[in-house]
Amino acid sequence: MDSPLVSVTMVVRNMERYVGEAIESVLNQTFRGFELIIVDFGSTDRSKSIISRCSASDSRIKLHAIPPCSLPEARNASCFLAGGRYIALMDADDVAFPNRLERQVAYLEHYPEIALLGGAIECTNSCGLPRFTRNFPLTDAEIRAALSHETALHQTTVIMRREVLDVVKGYRRAFTLAEDYDLWLRIAEHFRMANLADPVVYYRIHPEQVSVRKLREEVMCWMAARAAALVRAGGGVDPLWQIDEITPEVLAFLGVKQVALTQALTKAYCDWMNAMLQASNDEAVLRLIEDLLELPRSASFSSTIASNACLTAARIYYKRRAFLASISSTARAIRIRPVVVGRPIKNLLDHARSVLAEGRAGDGAAS
Repeated sequence: MDSPLVSVTMVVRNMERYVGEAIESVLNQTFRGFELIIVDFGSTDRSKSIISRCSASDSRIKLHAIPPCSLPEARNASCFLAGGRYIALMDADDVAFPNRLERQVAYLEHYPEIALLGGAIECTNSCGLPRFTRNFPLTDAEIRAALSHETALHQTTVIMRREVLDVVKGYRRAFTLAEDYDLWLRIAEHFRMANLADPVVYYRIHPEQVSVRKLREEVMCWMAARAAALVRAGGGVDPLWQIDEITPEVLAFLGVKQVALTQALTKAYCDWMNAMLQASNDEAVLRLIEDLLELPRSASFSSTIASNACLTAARIYYKRRAFLASISSTARAIRIRPVVVGRPIKNLLDHARSVLAEGRAGDGAAS
Protein backbone atom coordinates (compact mmCIF):
# COMPACT_ATOMS: atom_id res chain seq x y z
CA MET A 1 0.00 0.00 0.00
CA ASP A 2 1.27 3.49 -0.82
CA SER A 3 2.41 5.66 2.08
CA PRO A 4 -0.26 8.12 3.25
CA LEU A 5 0.29 11.82 2.71
CA VAL A 6 -0.08 12.56 6.44
CA SER A 7 1.03 10.68 9.54
CA VAL A 8 -0.85 11.79 12.65
CA THR A 9 1.21 10.92 15.72
CA MET A 10 -0.15 10.53 19.24
CA VAL A 11 1.61 9.42 22.43
CA VAL A 12 -0.42 7.97 25.29
CA ARG A 13 0.13 7.12 28.92
CA ASN A 14 -2.85 6.69 31.24
CA MET A 15 -5.34 8.73 29.24
CA GLU A 16 -8.34 6.38 29.40
CA ARG A 17 -10.70 9.26 30.15
CA TYR A 18 -9.87 11.20 26.98
CA VAL A 19 -8.03 9.06 24.41
CA GLY A 20 -11.13 7.59 22.78
CA GLU A 21 -12.53 11.01 21.94
CA ALA A 22 -9.13 12.17 20.68
CA ILE A 23 -8.87 9.17 18.33
CA GLU A 24 -12.44 9.65 17.10
CA SER A 25 -11.71 13.28 16.22
CA VAL A 26 -8.82 12.15 13.99
CA LEU A 27 -10.78 9.36 12.31
CA ASN A 28 -13.59 11.82 11.49
CA GLN A 29 -11.35 14.23 9.57
CA THR A 30 -12.63 15.54 6.23
CA PHE A 31 -9.15 14.79 4.88
CA ARG A 32 -8.86 11.03 4.48
CA GLY A 33 -5.29 10.30 3.33
CA PHE A 34 -3.63 9.71 6.70
CA GLU A 35 -2.38 7.10 9.11
CA LEU A 36 -2.72 7.44 12.88
CA ILE A 37 0.37 6.25 14.73
CA ILE A 38 -0.24 5.80 18.45
CA VAL A 39 2.62 5.04 20.82
CA ASP A 40 1.64 3.87 24.29
CA PHE A 41 4.62 4.33 26.59
CA GLY A 42 3.62 2.59 29.77
CA SER A 43 -0.11 2.93 30.44
CA THR A 44 -1.37 1.07 33.48
CA ASP A 45 -5.04 1.97 32.98
CA ARG A 46 -7.43 0.98 30.16
CA SER A 47 -5.79 3.22 27.53
CA LYS A 48 -4.26 0.36 25.51
CA SER A 49 -7.49 -1.62 25.42
CA ILE A 50 -9.42 1.45 24.23
CA ILE A 51 -6.87 2.04 21.47
CA SER A 52 -6.90 -1.64 20.49
CA ARG A 53 -10.67 -1.60 20.20
CA CYS A 54 -10.49 1.47 17.95
CA SER A 55 -7.73 -0.02 15.77
CA ALA A 56 -9.71 -3.23 15.27
CA SER A 57 -12.33 -1.25 13.37
CA ASP A 58 -10.04 1.10 11.43
CA SER A 59 -6.86 -0.05 9.68
CA ARG A 60 -5.44 3.49 9.62
CA ILE A 61 -4.65 3.17 13.34
CA LYS A 62 -1.25 1.67 14.11
CA LEU A 63 -0.66 0.99 17.81
CA HIS A 64 2.88 0.54 19.12
CA ALA A 65 3.39 -0.29 22.80
CA ILE A 66 6.87 0.52 24.12
CA PRO A 67 8.40 0.30 27.61
CA PRO A 68 7.99 3.27 29.94
CA CYS A 69 10.21 6.16 28.91
CA SER A 70 10.31 9.96 28.91
CA LEU A 71 7.81 12.02 26.94
CA PRO A 72 10.43 13.27 24.41
CA GLU A 73 11.53 9.68 23.75
CA ALA A 74 7.93 8.61 23.19
CA ARG A 75 7.33 11.52 20.81
CA ASN A 76 10.46 10.61 18.85
CA ALA A 77 9.31 7.00 18.62
CA SER A 78 5.96 8.08 17.18
CA CYS A 79 7.42 10.60 14.73
CA PHE A 80 10.15 8.35 13.36
CA LEU A 81 7.59 5.61 12.71
CA ALA A 82 5.74 8.02 10.43
CA GLY A 83 5.69 7.26 6.73
CA GLY A 84 3.84 10.34 5.51
CA ARG A 85 5.20 13.43 3.81
CA TYR A 86 3.67 15.48 6.62
CA ILE A 87 3.67 14.71 10.36
CA ALA A 88 0.74 16.09 12.37
CA LEU A 89 1.08 16.10 16.15
CA MET A 90 -1.95 15.31 18.28
CA ASP A 91 -2.22 15.00 22.07
CA ALA A 92 -4.31 12.23 23.59
CA ASP A 93 -6.46 14.56 25.71
CA ASP A 94 -7.43 17.00 22.94
CA VAL A 95 -9.98 16.99 20.11
CA ALA A 96 -9.20 18.01 16.52
CA PHE A 97 -11.61 20.13 14.51
CA PRO A 98 -13.03 18.00 11.65
CA ASN A 99 -11.30 20.08 8.96
CA ARG A 100 -7.98 20.47 10.76
CA LEU A 101 -5.92 18.26 8.42
CA GLU A 102 -7.70 19.45 5.28
CA ARG A 103 -6.92 23.09 6.04
CA GLN A 104 -3.34 22.53 7.15
CA VAL A 105 -2.38 20.25 4.27
CA ALA A 106 -3.87 22.71 1.78
CA TYR A 107 -1.80 25.51 3.35
CA LEU A 108 1.48 23.56 3.20
CA GLU A 109 0.80 22.48 -0.37
CA HIS A 110 0.16 26.10 -1.35
CA TYR A 111 3.15 27.55 0.56
CA PRO A 112 6.13 25.21 0.03
CA GLU A 113 8.45 27.65 1.82
CA ILE A 114 6.64 26.98 5.12
CA ALA A 115 8.00 23.86 6.84
CA LEU A 116 5.92 23.89 10.02
CA LEU A 117 2.37 25.09 10.58
CA GLY A 118 0.34 25.49 13.77
CA GLY A 119 -2.93 27.19 14.61
CA ALA A 120 -5.07 28.75 17.29
CA ILE A 121 -6.73 26.60 19.98
CA GLU A 122 -10.21 26.58 21.47
CA CYS A 123 -9.63 25.97 25.17
CA THR A 124 -12.16 23.76 26.94
CA ASN A 125 -12.64 22.51 30.47
CA SER A 126 -12.20 18.89 31.52
CA CYS A 127 -15.71 18.10 30.26
CA GLY A 128 -14.96 19.52 26.81
CA LEU A 129 -17.04 22.70 27.15
CA PRO A 130 -15.43 25.63 25.25
CA ARG A 131 -14.23 28.48 27.49
CA PHE A 132 -11.93 30.77 25.49
CA THR A 133 -9.78 30.97 22.36
CA ARG A 134 -6.02 31.38 22.42
CA ASN A 135 -4.30 32.85 19.38
CA PHE A 136 -0.65 32.73 18.40
CA PRO A 137 1.63 34.84 16.17
CA LEU A 138 0.84 34.20 12.50
CA THR A 139 3.91 34.91 10.37
CA ASP A 140 7.41 33.51 10.51
CA ALA A 141 8.84 36.88 11.61
CA GLU A 142 6.24 37.22 14.37
CA ILE A 143 6.84 33.67 15.60
CA ARG A 144 10.62 34.19 15.72
CA ALA A 145 10.19 37.40 17.71
CA ALA A 146 7.77 35.74 20.14
CA LEU A 147 9.96 32.67 20.71
CA SER A 148 12.27 34.79 22.85
CA HIS A 149 9.63 34.94 25.58
CA GLU A 150 6.89 32.37 24.79
CA THR A 151 6.34 29.10 22.94
CA ALA A 152 4.56 30.87 20.01
CA LEU A 153 3.23 27.53 18.70
CA HIS A 154 0.96 24.98 20.35
CA GLN A 155 2.22 21.43 19.97
CA THR A 156 -1.14 19.70 19.50
CA THR A 157 -1.87 21.96 16.48
CA VAL A 158 1.43 21.45 14.67
CA ILE A 159 1.93 19.78 11.30
CA MET A 160 5.39 19.71 9.73
CA ARG A 161 7.22 18.39 6.70
CA ARG A 162 8.95 15.07 7.36
CA GLU A 163 12.45 16.43 6.64
CA VAL A 164 12.19 18.93 9.49
CA LEU A 165 12.67 16.27 12.16
CA ASP A 166 15.47 14.65 10.17
CA VAL A 167 17.43 17.92 10.15
CA VAL A 168 17.00 18.81 13.85
CA LYS A 169 17.14 15.15 15.01
CA GLY A 170 13.86 15.22 16.86
CA TYR A 171 13.06 15.97 20.47
CA ARG A 172 15.76 16.04 23.15
CA ARG A 173 15.49 13.78 26.17
CA ALA A 174 16.64 16.36 28.73
CA PHE A 175 13.68 18.65 28.02
CA THR A 176 11.12 16.33 29.56
CA LEU A 177 8.65 19.13 30.29
CA ALA A 178 9.47 21.69 27.59
CA GLU A 179 10.35 19.39 24.72
CA ASP A 180 8.15 21.36 22.32
CA TYR A 181 9.70 24.76 23.07
CA ASP A 182 13.23 23.40 22.63
CA LEU A 183 12.17 21.84 19.33
CA TRP A 184 10.60 25.06 17.98
CA LEU A 185 13.74 27.02 18.83
CA ARG A 186 15.93 24.57 16.92
CA ILE A 187 13.54 24.34 13.97
CA ALA A 188 13.45 28.15 13.71
CA GLU A 189 17.19 28.10 13.03
CA HIS A 190 16.64 26.16 9.79
CA PHE A 191 13.06 26.56 8.57
CA ARG A 192 10.18 29.00 8.17
CA MET A 193 7.02 28.59 10.25
CA ALA A 194 3.46 29.92 10.41
CA ASN A 195 0.20 29.66 12.38
CA LEU A 196 -3.37 29.64 11.14
CA ALA A 197 -5.48 32.41 12.65
CA ASP A 198 -8.45 30.16 13.42
CA PRO A 199 -8.60 27.31 15.97
CA VAL A 200 -7.87 23.81 14.67
CA VAL A 201 -8.00 21.89 17.96
CA TYR A 202 -10.07 21.87 21.14
CA TYR A 203 -7.37 22.03 23.82
CA ARG A 204 -8.55 20.50 27.07
CA ILE A 205 -7.52 22.25 30.30
CA HIS A 206 -7.69 19.86 33.24
CA PRO A 207 -5.93 19.45 36.62
CA GLU A 208 -4.17 16.21 35.61
CA GLN A 209 -2.02 17.96 33.00
CA VAL A 210 1.71 17.46 33.50
CA SER A 211 2.23 21.18 32.87
CA VAL A 212 0.17 21.94 35.96
CA ARG A 213 1.47 19.17 38.22
CA LYS A 214 5.14 19.81 37.42
CA LEU A 215 5.17 23.48 36.57
CA ARG A 216 8.48 24.28 38.28
CA GLU A 217 10.31 21.55 36.37
CA GLU A 218 8.71 22.72 33.13
CA VAL A 219 9.85 26.32 33.65
CA MET A 220 13.40 25.14 34.40
CA CYS A 221 13.43 23.24 31.10
CA TRP A 222 11.97 26.26 29.31
CA MET A 223 14.70 28.54 30.67
CA ALA A 224 17.41 26.05 29.73
CA ALA A 225 16.09 25.76 26.18
CA ARG A 226 16.13 29.54 25.75
CA ALA A 227 19.63 29.85 27.23
CA ALA A 228 20.96 27.15 24.89
CA ALA A 229 19.34 28.89 21.90
CA LEU A 230 21.14 32.13 22.83
CA VAL A 231 24.45 30.27 22.89
CA ARG A 232 23.78 28.84 19.42
CA ALA A 233 22.70 32.26 18.13
CA GLY A 234 26.05 33.65 19.28
CA GLY A 235 27.93 31.05 17.29
CA GLY A 236 28.70 28.76 20.21
CA VAL A 237 28.30 25.00 20.50
CA ASP A 238 25.05 23.92 22.11
CA PRO A 239 25.97 23.11 25.74
CA LEU A 240 23.06 20.73 26.28
CA TRP A 241 23.45 18.00 23.65
CA GLN A 242 25.01 15.61 26.17
CA ILE A 243 22.75 16.58 29.09
CA ASP A 244 20.16 14.03 30.27
CA GLU A 245 18.36 16.22 32.81
CA ILE A 246 17.81 19.90 33.46
CA THR A 247 18.75 20.69 37.07
CA PRO A 248 19.38 23.91 39.04
CA GLU A 249 23.09 23.23 38.53
CA VAL A 250 22.62 23.12 34.75
CA LEU A 251 20.73 26.43 34.87
CA ALA A 252 23.54 27.98 36.93
CA PHE A 253 26.08 26.70 34.39
CA LEU A 254 24.06 28.36 31.63
CA GLY A 255 24.09 31.65 33.53
CA VAL A 256 20.39 31.68 34.41
CA LYS A 257 19.97 33.84 37.52
CA GLN A 258 17.58 32.96 40.33
CA VAL A 259 15.69 36.22 39.87
CA ALA A 260 15.03 35.35 36.21
CA LEU A 261 13.83 31.89 37.19
CA THR A 262 11.50 33.35 39.84
CA GLN A 263 10.14 35.83 37.32
CA ALA A 264 9.43 33.05 34.80
CA LEU A 265 7.83 30.88 37.49
CA THR A 266 5.64 33.74 38.67
CA LYS A 267 4.39 34.37 35.14
CA ALA A 268 3.76 30.66 34.56
CA TYR A 269 1.76 30.30 37.78
CA CYS A 270 -0.30 33.40 37.00
CA ASP A 271 -0.96 32.29 33.41
CA TRP A 272 -2.11 28.83 34.51
CA MET A 273 -4.21 30.28 37.32
CA ASN A 274 -6.03 32.47 34.80
CA ALA A 275 -6.50 29.54 32.42
CA MET A 276 -7.83 27.28 35.17
CA LEU A 277 -10.17 30.03 36.38
CA GLN A 278 -11.62 30.42 32.90
CA ALA A 279 -11.97 26.63 32.66
CA SER A 280 -13.73 26.55 36.07
CA ASN A 281 -11.11 24.22 37.56
CA ASP A 282 -11.14 25.84 41.00
CA GLU A 283 -9.30 23.01 42.77
CA ALA A 284 -6.34 23.39 40.42
CA VAL A 285 -6.38 27.16 40.97
CA LEU A 286 -6.10 26.68 44.74
CA ARG A 287 -3.14 24.30 44.33
CA LEU A 288 -1.40 26.72 41.99
CA ILE A 289 -1.93 29.59 44.45
CA GLU A 290 -0.32 27.64 47.29
CA ASP A 291 2.67 26.79 45.09
CA LEU A 292 2.92 30.41 43.93
CA LEU A 293 3.01 31.69 47.51
CA GLU A 294 6.00 29.46 48.25
CA LEU A 295 8.16 31.38 45.76
CA PRO A 296 10.77 33.72 47.23
CA ARG A 297 9.68 37.36 47.17
CA SER A 298 11.55 39.55 44.72
CA ALA A 299 10.97 42.57 42.53
CA SER A 300 9.37 40.26 39.96
CA PHE A 301 7.18 38.55 42.56
CA SER A 302 5.66 41.47 44.37
CA SER A 303 3.35 41.62 47.35
CA THR A 304 0.63 42.75 44.92
CA ILE A 305 0.79 39.42 43.06
CA ALA A 306 0.76 37.45 46.32
CA SER A 307 -2.13 39.39 47.85
CA ASN A 308 -4.18 39.17 44.65
CA ALA A 309 -3.64 35.41 44.64
CA CYS A 310 -4.93 35.20 48.22
CA LEU A 311 -7.99 37.24 47.30
CA THR A 312 -8.63 34.90 44.37
CA ALA A 313 -8.53 31.97 46.79
CA ALA A 314 -10.89 33.85 49.12
CA ARG A 315 -13.43 34.31 46.33
CA ILE A 316 -13.27 30.62 45.44
CA TYR A 317 -13.81 29.59 49.06
CA TYR A 318 -16.66 32.08 49.41
CA LYS A 319 -18.33 30.68 46.30
CA ARG A 320 -18.06 27.23 47.89
CA ARG A 321 -19.58 28.62 51.11
CA ALA A 322 -16.35 27.75 52.93
CA PHE A 323 -16.56 31.04 54.83
CA LEU A 324 -13.82 30.41 57.40
CA ALA A 325 -11.34 29.54 54.66
CA SER A 326 -12.45 32.64 52.74
CA ILE A 327 -11.88 34.86 55.78
CA SER A 328 -8.49 33.24 56.39
CA SER A 329 -7.38 33.87 52.79
CA THR A 330 -8.58 37.47 52.97
CA ALA A 331 -6.66 37.99 56.21
CA ARG A 332 -3.59 36.50 54.57
CA ALA A 333 -3.92 38.97 51.69
CA ILE A 334 -4.13 41.86 54.17
CA ARG A 335 -1.05 40.64 56.07
CA ILE A 336 0.92 40.49 52.82
CA ARG A 337 -0.30 43.87 51.60
CA PRO A 338 -2.20 45.91 54.20
CA VAL A 339 -3.47 48.42 51.63
CA VAL A 340 -5.78 45.64 50.42
CA VAL A 341 -8.08 46.39 53.35
CA GLY A 342 -8.98 49.67 51.66
CA ARG A 343 -10.48 48.00 48.61
CA PRO A 344 -13.96 47.36 50.03
CA ILE A 345 -14.11 50.94 51.33
CA LYS A 346 -13.00 52.31 47.95
CA ASN A 347 -15.59 50.19 46.15
CA LEU A 348 -18.28 51.45 48.55
CA LEU A 349 -17.26 55.09 48.02
CA ASP A 350 -17.17 54.63 44.24
CA HIS A 351 -20.66 53.13 44.37
CA ALA A 352 -21.91 56.01 46.55
CA ARG A 353 -20.47 58.59 44.15
CA SER A 354 -22.16 56.82 41.25
CA VAL A 355 -25.52 56.83 43.01
CA LEU A 356 -25.17 60.54 43.91
CA ALA A 357 -24.22 61.40 40.36
CA GLU A 358 -27.25 59.56 39.01
CA GLY A 359 -29.44 61.40 41.55
CA ARG A 360 -28.12 64.80 40.46
CA ALA A 361 -28.67 63.88 36.82
CA GLY A 362 -32.24 62.86 37.65
CA ASP A 363 -32.88 66.14 39.51
CA GLY A 364 -31.54 68.13 36.62
CA ALA A 365 -33.78 66.31 34.16
CA ALA A 366 -36.84 66.85 36.40
CA SER A 367 -36.24 70.60 36.62
